[in-house]
Amino acid sequence: MFSRFRIFFWAAFGLAALGFAAPVSAQLPKDAVKLYAELCASCHGANQEGGQGTSLVDGIWNRGNGDDAYIARMITQGMPELGMPAFGATLDAGRVRALTVFLREREVREKEKGTRYAKPKLDELVTSEVQSFRVETVVEGLDVPWSITFMPNGGGALITERKGTLRFVREGKLVSEPVRDTPKVVAQGQGGLLAVAVHPDYASNGWVYLAFSDAGADGTAMTAVVRGRIRGGAWLDEQEIYRAPRELYRKGGNHFGTRLVFDRGYLYFSIGERGAQDNAQDITRPNGKIHRVHEDGRVPADNPFVKTPGALPTIWSFGHRNPQGIALRAAGVGGGEPELWATEHGPRGGDELNLIRKGANYGWPLVTFGMNYNGTPVSAETSRFGLESPVVQWTPVIAVSAITFYDGARYPKWRGNLFVGSLGQQELRRLVLKGDEVVSQEVLFRGIGRIREVAVGPDGLLYACLEGPGRVVRLVPVE
Repeated sequence: MFSRFRIFFWAAFGLAALGFAAPVSAQLPKDAVKLYAELCASCHGANQEGGQGTSLVDGIWNRGNGDDAYIARMITQGMPELGMPAFGATLDAGRVRALTVFLREREVREKEKGTRYAKPKLDELVTSEVQSFRVETVVEGLDVPWSITFMPNGGGALITERKGTLRFVREGKLVSEPVRDTPKVVAQGQGGLLAVAVHPDYASNGWVYLAFSDAGADGTAMTAVVRGRIRGGAWLDEQEIYRAPRELYRKGGNHFGTRLVFDRGYLYFSIGERGAQDNAQDITRPNGKIHRVHEDGRVPADNPFVKTPGALPTIWSFGHRNPQGIALRAAGVGGGEPELWATEHGPRGGDELNLIRKGANYGWPLVTFGMNYNGTPVSAETSRFGLESPVVQWTPVIAVSAITFYDGARYPKWRGNLFVGSLGQQELRRLVLKGDEVVSQEVLFRGIGRIREVAVGPDGLLYACLEGPGRVVRLVPVE
């Protein structure tokens, strides 16, 4: 069916720009797997390994550069001189997009079979491109550790467990009892006690911030943020920082977000679209958004939708699916103002890394590099004028989680790099940025647990919260 091609990361491209919107045969399936089996497998093999036609997973291509436009052109226009038929008269843009995602999944997975990634055991040396390190266990015995924050002056760390417990860690050991009287959470699906962060001036004010899935009426829930103080092992002095109107809470246990980021008196946090994808475009609803408030919960007067009738004034950006990683880049391009970056989960394909801009629309579900989990299209478009495109997208997905920029001295050759955790692939990635572009990526290790959190400790080391089993590890540099 297709000329040979190979796949790495590709630029955003809108299939609608190709100018085809042909009628679709009612008999053709929307599921990309079934569509491939019906139209392509007889020539290219059931597993894209090749047959009468060429292999689609060997990383070889010609007469094009293998990007989305090239693949779409091959599908719709064919290559008659090589016996490749054109399908533009029978496939709409959505089916073409889904078929492209399906083929990319197979290509990348096949390529990975021949790639070896570090899977370090305890204290085993890992030699990466520019820095060697050992993975050292800090604390064990945790139940789905979701987030970690470090206390000043050697006060240890606080760790959230998704089931709803907040744990102290001191000198590598769990304090025997969780903090008492923390907020009740909806520990269902992806919900629970999510992010924890201490106030930048914690040493003087003692504020600890928690984000969690908050119960509403009739089984509904939504992400909420509170702050309080911990004294005598108990949660006290709680203040509400953010709660959406209760009538906007939703049922279901998925896509709550979230992370907490402080910046010069402001607090940023994310809320996933809660499985209601169209809500991400609706600025009268909280889900599918990144929000910005003052540290005490007040709405900043310069938020982008403060004066928009009906809009929620806390919204900073919208059109997000499920942002579970947010991090501040202390000095932006050219040493300018700090920048907010975020990772968000795509559906089947299309995990994203985004540079977050005030009032910007990040496109979900109008544009996406992914498709539905059942193989059917979400959108035929990967970009559209007026919508922000991702800096990087991953197809197949790696199931992105938390992120952090590194600016310390313990790994001098990693300064300025972005570290990205992964749930599905259980990997820690290092991204090298030049300005606002990612110029290279490296998988530091894979397969030792689902990475929920990546953070920099007061000792300048990188820490990660892992599931399966629940533990916290750190990367100790080795010269």
